[in-house]
Amino acid sequence: MLNPHPERVQADGFVPDTFFDPQDLVQVKYEMLRSIKVNGLSKSEAAAEFGLSRPTLYQAKAAFEHEGLAGLRPRQRGPKGPHKLDASVMAFIEQHVEDTGPIQAPRLAALIETELGLQVHPRSIERALRRKKKRRTD
Repeated sequence: MLNPHPERVQADGFVPDTFFDPQDLVQVKYEMLRSIKVNGLSKSEAAAEFGLSRPTLYQAKAAFEHEGLAGLRPRQRGPKGPHKLDASVMAFIEQHVEDTGPIQAPRLAALIETELGLQVHPRSIERALRRKKKRRTD
């Protein structure tokens, strides 16, 4: 993944045309953590030298300790899936589909709102049912 601010990296070795690439964000984070452990840099010094914030340093440290080098890769932001359609809501949807046969998503959305007090967009229901159907065929 590319470092959005390679110009901020001031650490030795991160100069153009060398092994260390200031545009390689994973490498920058790893070398920042390594400089703390091996060279004894303070967290503030390391963050400044590698052009990253202290919160980013702490996040990188925790991710590295938990997942190793793969933990330093940037993560997708925002929701990772349909957060309203948890297992209980999906069970409710499946039960209604099973009992009444194919049912339109807008009607399911209205039933969910009436019976569960949860507003779900019909399109979210359609996508969830499609994902479920696809998992069964795989």
